[in-house]
Amino acid sequence: MEHIASISYGKDSLAMLEVIRRHGLPIDRIVHVEIMATKEIPADLPPMMEFKRKADEIIKEKYGIKVEHISAPRTYEEYFYSVCRGEKSRNRGKIYGFPLQKGNWCNARLKVGVLDKIQRNAITYIGIAADEPKRFHNLSETKRSPLVEYGWTEAMCRKWCEENDLLSPIYTTAARGGCWFCHNQSVAQLRLLRKNYPEYWAILLKWDADSPVTFKANGRTVRDFDRRFSMEEQGLIPENTKFNWRMIL
Repeated sequence: MEHIASISYGKDSLAMLEVIRRHGLPIDRIVHVEIMATKEIPADLPPMMEFKRKADEIIKEKYGIKVEHISAPRTYEEYFYSVCRGEKSRNRGKIYGFPLQKGNWCNARLKVGVLDKIQRNAITYIGIAADEPKRFHNLSETKRSPLVEYGWTEAMCRKWCEENDLLSPIYTTAARGGCWFCHNQSVAQLRLLRKNYPEYWAILLKWDADSPVTFKANGRTVRDFDRRFSMEEQGLIPENTKFNWRMIL
């Protein structure tokens, strides 16, 4: 049976590779699911893509295994514009648009489904830290966490990554990584996206105009955030005080 390490390039999954090495656990492959926003643009921002290239070189040198980058057959945008055929769906006949906050299609189609195809008849190592009990339900005989098994916490993983030049740049602006178009990201992350990557923000606005599902579950759209951030830049509303959507009405 194959032993596969599934990595996201976060601190936990990278430190996991070191735990595997130190304890002599069997490992045959290291795999990363590369999500694409469009056919030309990846889901990760440029600094993260550059970090992944550097990390791949370090991983190959340290562990002698080349990271395999695999992807779903379609991009986020292609799924976004796919027409819903579900008999019971209220959006039947419409495009999918943005995923729902819960039960979202993006994770299932762009990541989990891709991994499931290679995990059949394999043992998969995943980066769940020893101090993340809320995630332990994901573990089983075929999905193991070396970090849990050998007591590595998130803090220990971060320290190891810092000492080995493998700490992702995502941690300078967020606690966890994610796609630049993710509907679950924070207001602060959206603000930075609009400021630093206006070309990506323009794509998000285009999707927002076409989607039958609002960007946020509470009904807020990307256009709402665009107006909010614009008013902040103009000094019409404060950025660092408690915000109420009535401020922009």
